[in-house]
Amino acid sequence: MDEVLIASVLASTLRVSAPLLLCAMAGVLSERAGVVDLGLEGKMLFAAFAAAAAASVTHSTAYGVMAAIAVACIASLLHGFACVTNRGDQVVSGVALNMIAAGLTVVLGIAWFQQGGQTPPIDPDVRLTALAKGFAEPQPGNWFASVFGHGLLSHNVLVYLAFLMVAAVWFFLERTRPGLRLRAVGENPAMVEAAGMSVQGLRYQALLMNGVLCGLAGSYLTLAQNASFSPNMTAGRGFIALAAMIFGKWKPLPTMAACLLFGFLDAVAIRMQGVQIPGVGEVPVQLIQALPYILTVVLLAGFIGSAIAPKALGKPYVKER
Repeated sequence: MDEVLIASVLASTLRVSAPLLLCAMAGVLSERAGVVDLGLEGKMLFAAFAAAAAASVTHSTAYGVMAAIAVACIASLLHGFACVTNRGDQVVSGVALNMIAAGLTVVLGIAWFQQGGQTPPIDPDVRLTALAKGFAEPQPGNWFASVFGHGLLSHNVLVYLAFLMVAAVWFFLERTRPGLRLRAVGENPAMVEAAGMSVQGLRYQALLMNGVLCGLAGSYLTLAQNASFSPNMTAGRGFIALAAMIFGKWKPLPTMAACLLFGFLDAVAIRMQGVQIPGVGEVPVQLIQALPYILTVVLLAGFIGSAIAPKALGKPYVKER
């Protein structure tokens, strides 16, 4: 395998993993606080639409990112209102959020832009581009410039921020007092209430942080990876992030490893298109596109039994009187 192929696969792996990492860290925060979040897909879709719509109208990257974060946080608060304040079923609330996002983004896209649910193309100057433009392409014959330069340094700021967020979430949960309180509310909310802290308040804090990260994940899809919003463009990434979180046992670092595994498989699958396998022939495109999702099912089937969720996960808390 030459250095160009290694560099291309490495760069693609990091790019594909970035939104998964942001979304998975969002799930880690909410679920460690005891709130099941199947709505990651819907929040990311809402954020992607908001980022594309705001950026295409205002011609501003900052407004696009802020709109994505604001919309994702509103969606998180709605989820919290349904299942934290009113003690509704957290799974049903998350699924409903996904369904609303899939339909509402298309309806708003048609009403506002009349392009079949899509948004207008985002100006190249508004999109997030590589910080080190000199490494935009691998350099044949130069292993260091290709693998280290193109593979690691040819990315936009959100890719590096995604990996920084892994370290930040780990430090927050493991080394800070607010993080320990958040973990406690996911394990024993009655003890947290007895210590004089609000269970609902802590869970809402976790959901707000969850919304910020989902907003960044959605904005990445339209401001960095694609040039506009298209219906259902998240394509199951929220569920893959959820699977990575479960595979990682609700811990940031193992979850990051699972996201990188998904990203690597996706990057390899892209390069398998058109490849001739002796005795088999050309690999069907449909099989290649399905590989990340097949891996999701395999990982969940093989590892979910050994993954121990937070004890209060999915259980509405009723204050003792």
